[in-house]
Amino acid sequence: MTQEHQGFPAISGRSIWHQWLNAVAFLGLTLIPLTARAQYHRSVEHGGRSESTTVKCFDLVDLQFDTESVILKPLNVSLSVKFEHDSGFSKEIPGFFNGDKTFVVRFCPDLPGQWHYQTNSDSPALDNLSGTLSVSEAEQGRKAPIVIGRDDPTHFYHADGKRYYPIAFECDWLFALDADNANGIPKTQTLVDTLADNGFNQVVMNVYAHDVTWDKDPNLDAQFDYGNPASFPFGGTNDVPEHSTLNFEFFQRLDRVLDYLDQKGIVAHLMIYVWNKQVNWPDADSLADNQYFDYVVKRYQAYPNLIWDVSKEALGYGHDDVHYITRRIHRLRELDAYDRLVTVHAYNYCQQFPGEIDFVSVQTWVSELCRAMQEIVHEFPNKPILNIEHGGYERGPYTVFNGNYTSAETCLERAYRCVFAGTYPTHYWQGAAWNVMIPDIRQLPVEQRPKLHYYRILREFVDKYEVEKLIAGEKKSNAGFSLHNSEDFYIYLVPAECEFLNLRPRRDRGNTLQLTWFNPRTGKYGEQFSIPMTEWPFVDVPQSDGFQILFCKLEGDNAQ
Repeated sequence: MTQEHQGFPAISGRSIWHQWLNAVAFLGLTLIPLTARAQYHRSVEHGGRSESTTVKCFDLVDLQFDTESVILKPLNVSLSVKFEHDSGFSKEIPGFFNGDKTFVVRFCPDLPGQWHYQTNSDSPALDNLSGTLSVSEAEQGRKAPIVIGRDDPTHFYHADGKRYYPIAFECDWLFALDADNANGIPKTQTLVDTLADNGFNQVVMNVYAHDVTWDKDPNLDAQFDYGNPASFPFGGTNDVPEHSTLNFEFFQRLDRVLDYLDQKGIVAHLMIYVWNKQVNWPDADSLADNQYFDYVVKRYQAYPNLIWDVSKEALGYGHDDVHYITRRIHRLRELDAYDRLVTVHAYNYCQQFPGEIDFVSVQTWVSELCRAMQEIVHEFPNKPILNIEHGGYERGPYTVFNGNYTSAETCLERAYRCVFAGTYPTHYWQGAAWNVMIPDIRQLPVEQRPKLHYYRILREFVDKYEVEKLIAGEKKSNAGFSLHNSEDFYIYLVPAECEFLNLRPRRDRGNTLQLTWFNPRTGKYGEQFSIPMTEWPFVDVPQSDGFQILFCKLEGDNAQ
């Protein structure tokens, strides 16, 4: 069930724009980019004969089949394509209807070489079509899909073995920013660029959400309120839905969002449902419900930057019970040929059914966050833990939803406490987490802008020290929290209220403690200083406007 780190072709570096492949014809088969911005997404138009063309590993390929006449009930048409590699490895991938007379099967090749394909359909026009894709090595810097390590099951990796340390950002209405723009996604690009520039590499988002249930700020500028959007994934509107059909244009425009996230190296943590945002969903387990769910899975499973989440607030609002969520997961896994990772935005579900999910999503607002997260780590020793909501919602220019903590500095400290517990953090800013979406923070006065640069510093910290390789949760000081390598290197999170810190490192790895203070709000290091190893080595904590980080390296004659 759990997708694991496998030995796929290596890739390296960070991608920038690569040149577009020119449209090339091979006996009627044409390879074209879908849009001017879909860097890794190509459309292959099948001409009805045995065809061959070239793509790259981990690119997203839309194998497109056009019928001569309109099919009256296209959502009832069964279509799948068997892709077989020259090595003998094969996978069967379901297709989907894309509007007009077009059916699509999305393919993300994970091995270079020749992939031969053949269709299987109950429509004679789509059945028994064949061709070949020649797949070359991945583009330099291309991000491989997210998996869980075979030998390191508490951490995420890319499928090519490179580390993936998520710092997530909640952005529920991201689908809506440019949903009414047929020509491009400029607002989406602006916001996503800001997130990427500040170290975020996962966005938690809904396929669709309608509106919030709480009162809105009376001063809210209407241009930033994306609640009650005109777009809708079903036929009709949210007020008067036609659940028997789907709005294919809605999904075509959602594609652009996932494509751009992919281009920027950001994972889409895609929540298929949400129960508390006034969506007029079809009845659970109905034909319309299954049709929507299956369509989403068929359409988005090939994206290498995808993580599945069955539902936001999956059990908290009485919409359905745990058995419905379990049936959804089983249905998803049966349809998903790529075995993308699956979680549920409901810790109580993850607790009850850990075997159904690949990683644990946690919501907890408790003050003792680090200790609480460490207890969850001990409860699930073989799964990654994502704190998907820690009760900190950084304030914006409008009040949207206040948790227990709204200052940027407190939210940042809670993120670090997740890190020091050996888990992964998610950030909420009230200017982009829910219906209020301010895509260009430069529009705001400086004092109203979110302090997202704090997370760029956090990104530099977790990457430089590869903190996931360090041991978390052990008491190595009389206060605060620590990470260490069990030998000679220690990192301490020191709360603002501490005036001195008694350190408890190993005594057999050095007679001198080389110490350096680090400010997680500015990214600046203090000057290194040293103290001798004693029975109770302690250090005075310098005055600061918040929590601090202390680095400790053991050196000296008895270092081994």
